[in-house]
Amino acid sequence: MQNKSSRRPATSRKEATHERIVEVASRAIRRSGYGGTGVADIMKEAGLTHGGFYAHFASRDALLAEAGDRAGAESVALASRVAAAAPPGRSVQAIMKAYLSPEHIAAVETGCPVSALACEMPRQAPEVRHAATLHIKEMIDLLARQMPDWGDARAHEEAMALLCALIGTTMLARAVDDPKLSAALCAATMKQFSPGAG
Repeated sequence: MQNKSSRRPATSRKEATHERIVEVASRAIRRSGYGGTGVADIMKEAGLTHGGFYAHFASRDALLAEAGDRAGAESVALASRVAAAAPPGRSVQAIMKAYLSPEHIAAVETGCPVSALACEMPRQAPEVRHAATLHIKEMIDLLARQMPDWGDARAHEEAMALLCALIGTTMLARAVDDPKLSAALCAATMKQFSPGAG
């Protein structure tokens, strides 16, 4: 039996509650957009009262920034794991395949926050946009490190173009009401950005 004094301290109740609110909000913003995500709804979904919100956040924008930061970090971490698990020289294709998969296209609530929220980001508070910007830069850097010509300035440009294509394709594939067109959009981007395309 482990001595109580040697155990790591448990997360405080306030920290656990804060984490629950951020987790709910990170899904809610992707599902309903920034504008469709209200504090009262988030608190209700988290099983908390609206009145407790300000014990955790200075403002709605502070919550949106933290929720966006959480969602972005999850997305970058997932792409990093996909890249690490790919066979040598196949990490870019593995990331593309995961990003443009039917599962990711359907997973608005848990997928990449940029593809879910990009059209709303220009109208958000500076701290919300800053959180998004950091994760966009992280994704560009992650993609650039997977490029065959990593270290060359061109790899960074290729990574930016690829990320734009992945986000734009995902937005369009989710927007259309034709599953065949949605799949064809994803397949066209995969083909265009695969080695030997051009």
